[in-house]
Amino acid sequence: MGGDMLIYLVAALGFVAIVGVGFAFAGNGGGSAAKRVKAIGEGSRSKVDSAAQAKRKQMADTMKGLREREEATRKNRAVGKSIEDRIKQAGWSFPVAYFWLGSLGAAAAAGLGVYIANFGYLAAMGAAFAAGLGLPRWVLGMAIGMRQKKFISQFADALDVIVRGVKSGLPLGECLKIIANESPQPLAQEFERLVDSLAMGVQLEQALNRMYQRMPTQEVNFFAIVLSIQAKAGGNLSEALGNLSAVLRSRKLLREKIKALSSEAKASAMIIGSLPIIVMALVYMTTPDYIMELFTNDLGHLILLIAGGMMGAGIYIMRQMINFDF
Repeated sequence: MGGDMLIYLVAALGFVAIVGVGFAFAGNGGGSAAKRVKAIGEGSRSKVDSAAQAKRKQMADTMKGLREREEATRKNRAVGKSIEDRIKQAGWSFPVAYFWLGSLGAAAAAGLGVYIANFGYLAAMGAAFAAGLGLPRWVLGMAIGMRQKKFISQFADALDVIVRGVKSGLPLGECLKIIANESPQPLAQEFERLVDSLAMGVQLEQALNRMYQRMPTQEVNFFAIVLSIQAKAGGNLSEALGNLSAVLRSRKLLREKIKALSSEAKASAMIIGSLPIIVMALVYMTTPDYIMELFTNDLGHLILLIAGGMMGAGIYIMRQMINFDF
């Protein structure tokens, strides 16, 4: 009986020893696995951190490039104010010399007409100066404004064409060609020049800068910024241009709303501004000798000069009051 108890005791001790060794190995394996999991987690975390740092660096470089581009655009805006650039912005292609010849002809015709009407030398010189320098620039500005207005009204539709083309798998260049071939003027002309520039090997950013010089609007500037960001940082071009199209349509609705709200003030300003001229014309038609004292007398010339200055200041103030920039 004592021998059997000894055998059982030895067996129990052996079992306990084997179980302890098993637990010891299992515990070490779990610690190694935990260490491996921790190492893998730290490695993936470091990879994620490095990727995030690279992404932040890329975005910082992109924003720096955009700031430099904006500064360069602001510096080059003076180029867009020359007569040659303004002729291009109006969509015309005649030389600058023709513009100056037309200005000279307008000045000569206005001065001669006022002199023949017997309004005096000073009035003739003033009319020639106003017609030679003011009238051609006014006509050129009106042409530029009308062309830009047509371009802006059609630009959102062009962006929708690019969005649908990119979603269907077409490259950006083919979408631009579709707009150049199938859009109305002046949208087709500007995109045709953009496509020709790209076909000649000009970089996209430089071609967009030239397009902005020909059409200096915020819409073209936004379009250039979106394409520049997509070219440098990547991303979903169709989504970016779709959002830009929605923004441009919202701007158009806001512009029309402002136009409707300010129409009464504009009508009042036009009536007030034209009233003195209409009164002078009516007085001249009824009693010409009474109104001619302003054109034949030195004191009348001074009164006309003061009245013209006050009228110009009033028209300028009213224009600033009804001119909304957004």
